[in-house]
Amino acid sequence: MLSERSAAAVGATAGVVAEHAVEITAVFYPRMFAAHPELVNLFNQGNQATGAQRQALAAAVVAYAGHLLDGSQTSFAPVLRRIAHKHVSLGVRPEQYTIVGQHLLAAVGEVLGDAVTREVHDAWDEVYWLFATALIAEEGRIAQRVGADPERVWRPWRVTARTVATAEVVSFDLVPAGPEPLPTYLAGQYISVAVDLPGAERQARQYSLSRAPGAGSLRITVQRVPAAGGAPEGVVSSHLHDQVKVGDILDVSPPTGDVTLATGADPLVLISAGIGVTPMIAMLGHTARLQPDRQVVAVHADRSPDHHPLRSEMIEVGALLRDFHLHTWYESGAGSAAGIGRAAGVGSAAGPSGARGESRHTGTFDIDAVPLPDGARAYLCGPVPFMRDARTGLLRRGVPAQRIHYEVFGPDQWAGSPT
Repeated sequence: MLSERSAAAVGATAGVVAEHAVEITAVFYPRMFAAHPELVNLFNQGNQATGAQRQALAAAVVAYAGHLLDGSQTSFAPVLRRIAHKHVSLGVRPEQYTIVGQHLLAAVGEVLGDAVTREVHDAWDEVYWLFATALIAEEGRIAQRVGADPERVWRPWRVTARTVATAEVVSFDLVPAGPEPLPTYLAGQYISVAVDLPGAERQARQYSLSRAPGAGSLRITVQRVPAAGGAPEGVVSSHLHDQVKVGDILDVSPPTGDVTLATGADPLVLISAGIGVTPMIAMLGHTARLQPDRQVVAVHADRSPDHHPLRSEMIEVGALLRDFHLHTWYESGAGSAAGIGRAAGVGSAAGPSGARGESRHTGTFDIDAVPLPDGARAYLCGPVPFMRDARTGLLRRGVPAQRIHYEVFGPDQWAGSPT
């Protein structure tokens, strides 16, 4: 709980801090990296280039300050859990919070100048450390649960299969290269993969596990990210596509992630767009294996059937369920055959031309066209604007906020609103 003295100072300055939050974080990151270049590897440099990381940090800190001030009964735990899971996957250590706090508060002073009195500085320092302490505690609990050692989070894994899913998407099967057993994981979780880029720094990215637990290996499905709209090329995805082959070794962290299937038999609505289909495939497979009678509605939006990753697998796994319906939206080609998948070095093979109970649509995804089962629980994954629209539609149609779960690739710029 924020002290009374600090609450007054934070309340008086929260508006100006929020107004300059992105500017503050724009000063903070270069300052910290100059003093501690070893921390560069912890941060996605593509998101640094676009400013997405700055916006996410600013949103999280300002939202947490607001949470402390208004005494809201709404839990901030979902946001903390989401951040903590990612930190565990990257091997963030408790002592690094001291470095971050030092440079963040210095950046606040640099941007706001004389407005930052000693009282104001100390008040925002208290906000930061309440935030950091909550994260450190949650990260400790997660690390213990998944068996992650922050001092040795990265373990060598061997690529045992490489399968082309679409022209832009490749799947990699992975097994431990050492004596460690295959870790357990939950459908919907992800791993981090770290690579040493030629002539550049080491970088890590998170990839959802795209197959249900129990297969004897982990699988990730990676979409190449081209430069577009001022955003740089996805250097890690390009490296995996262009350089990694069967037999290669990758550094991988333990599976983490808080967006996992809830227990129970309530109907599931799995909504995805593009590469956001990957955790949905794992959830679908898990449900088909353990709860084949559970009602599942899968919804996917993409450019065309040929761009729909793992489309054939979605159809095949869905057919194992007794009550499954697939709704697809394609910008073009809705009447064409299903997407094509092939293994490296093996000829292409067309998948099923359609799913039992599939409804195909041409154009933009429309949540109002999807029949929603009573008491459904929804999972979303895809671009943030897509998920915002889907969530808004679900809420409008009566799905409670606590039954809507979402996964975000990259910095969570949505952290202050949904739960």
